[in-house]
Amino acid sequence: MKALIIDDERLARKELTNLLQDYGQIDIVGEAANADEALEMVNSLNPDLLFLDIQMPGKTGFELLEMLDNVPQVIFTTAYDEFALKAFEVNALDYLLKPIQTERLNESINKLLAKHQAANTSGRHPEKKLTLDDQVFVKDGDKCWFVSLSNIRLFESDGNYIKVYFDNNRPMIHKSLNALDEKLDSRHFFRASRKHIVNLSWVEGIEPWFNGGLMVRLRGGDKVEVSRRQAAKFKEMMSL
Repeated sequence: MKALIIDDERLARKELTNLLQDYGQIDIVGEAANADEALEMVNSLNPDLLFLDIQMPGKTGFELLEMLDNVPQVIFTTAYDEFALKAFEVNALDYLLKPIQTERLNESINKLLAKHQAANTSGRHPEKKLTLDDQVFVKDGDKCWFVSLSNIRLFESDGNYIKVYFDNNRPMIHKSLNALDEKLDSRHFFRASRKHIVNLSWVEGIEPWFNGGLMVRLRGGDKVEVSRRQAAKFKEMMSL
């Protein structure tokens, strides 16, 4: 597994690198001292795992995750215990308090490898487009989440923001629907109209609507209108 270490402290990066030498399954492909450096490395090296410090000069670790379209597995490394709860709120794989203890690192790596093995067994393969197997980082105010795209049923445009529908949450992210549409795999996500992108796996019912359009009902009760322009394409995709 390709891993990046992202920490503004050189000694902390060196210490973690030394500790990880005992794990042949982990290949450290790079180090970054801040979020901007890390962003370039993530985009060019496509790592499977980030060892990520939270508090860094400039952008925080959370802000780095906001900038990523496809978020790898994340193990937070931090000297600040106050951030531990927040790390769990975003469903990070784990967090390690500095100075990192060998026993805790071993627990994290075992958890990581078990998850990686399960993913390989299920036959997942990385693709350029975001699929249902990928996860994204969503931040709205003080709340943030790692969300599997399979759990996001709907994206709704709201001005310069997108409302993300998953579970009982509807956070807003600063992104255009057009930009998001280009990133999503069209086999799983459908641009229903100028305002909506639907996760096809959540579609529960379809009925005719005004002016040749369709009304789509999603599991959970949300209803989305498919424009007349998109209705024919939608029927073809859903084999109607």
